[in-house]
Amino acid sequence: MIPKRDKQSVGQRLLAAFRDAGGVEVAPDLLLPAESLLDLYGEDIRARAYVTADPIRGEMMLRPDFTVPVVQAHMQNGAEPARYCYLGEVFRKQDMGDTHPENPRDNEYLQAGFELFSRDPDADAELFALFHDLLAPLNLRAEIGDMGLLLDAVAALPLPDARRDALMHHIWRPGRFRRLLARFGQPTTPRDFPESDAPWAGLRSEDEMIRRIARLNADAAVAPLAPIWSERLDRLFALQAPADQVTPLLRDLAQDMPAIAPAVDRIAARLQAIADRGIDLSAITFDASHGRTTLEYYDGFTFSFAADRAGWPDVASGGRYDALTRVLGKGREIPAVGGIIRPGLVAELEGAA
Repeated sequence: MIPKRDKQSVGQRLLAAFRDAGGVEVAPDLLLPAESLLDLYGEDIRARAYVTADPIRGEMMLRPDFTVPVVQAHMQNGAEPARYCYLGEVFRKQDMGDTHPENPRDNEYLQAGFELFSRDPDADAELFALFHDLLAPLNLRAEIGDMGLLLDAVAALPLPDARRDALMHHIWRPGRFRRLLARFGQPTTPRDFPESDAPWAGLRSEDEMIRRIARLNADAAVAPLAPIWSERLDRLFALQAPADQVTPLLRDLAQDMPAIAPAVDRIAARLQAIADRGIDLSAITFDASHGRTTLEYYDGFTFSFAADRAGWPDVASGGRYDALTRVLGKGREIPAVGGIIRPGLVAELEGAA
């Protein structure tokens, strides 16, 4: 067991490095209003957050992450370029599964993080290089991806808006996404809604039920998605390669899926910017599905650094969340990318070295 003072010491060292990179230190409240956070963080955090009730303030949540409160505070004051850093506890319920692990992960743990609000196209590469250099002595496994690549591919599917929106909503939940895609590839069995003089009953009003029946009837008339589109998505989602070899593979996929071509160009430019910072791309894995298991507010570049320890979460992770600034900016927006490091895991790895 690593003492808390050792974890704090590592956290302070990381925080100092983030300050040296230009970050202004911030400290969001520990107890945050739950109403907006529960929606913004997505269903994964909804299930793992600690939510309580205050007789005056209503539902409140113990801080599950720093990004959303940092973005909220920044967007309230405008959308100008800025750099922030932080160190503090976050709280998340841990899913133990069917058996209780011998060494369960902490429900309360430190996060040290850096958030970069910038219109510089090299911001992704700058942030990744900062984290890469800080973690280089630990010999971690680095993986990157880009949710924009997948979102563009799904948005271009020849489907009605309702079906396309459903796939976009579940793209961060691979199992549900796969089942939904399979269903859209099959003819829909029409449902019979016979006329009846019986009174309407249930929680929905008569108008709501009539609209629901109309949507179901319209959906039954939609032609199945051609198998070729599922096959193309499978090829894209399964793509894994060393980062120095991935660009030609992506360009080949873009021949059949032209909608992803702009994202491929962005990825190629980002990889070159990372390489220009002296980082060996052959030591980084590009996984096209990398961002699908992260928080739902990531909509572009994603990255993680992992140790070869069974059952461990990522030592560090992050990504781009431009859409989140639009949601919270109320008319203002700015590109943004950020990431966190777990000082406790760094301390464990350094202690075992």
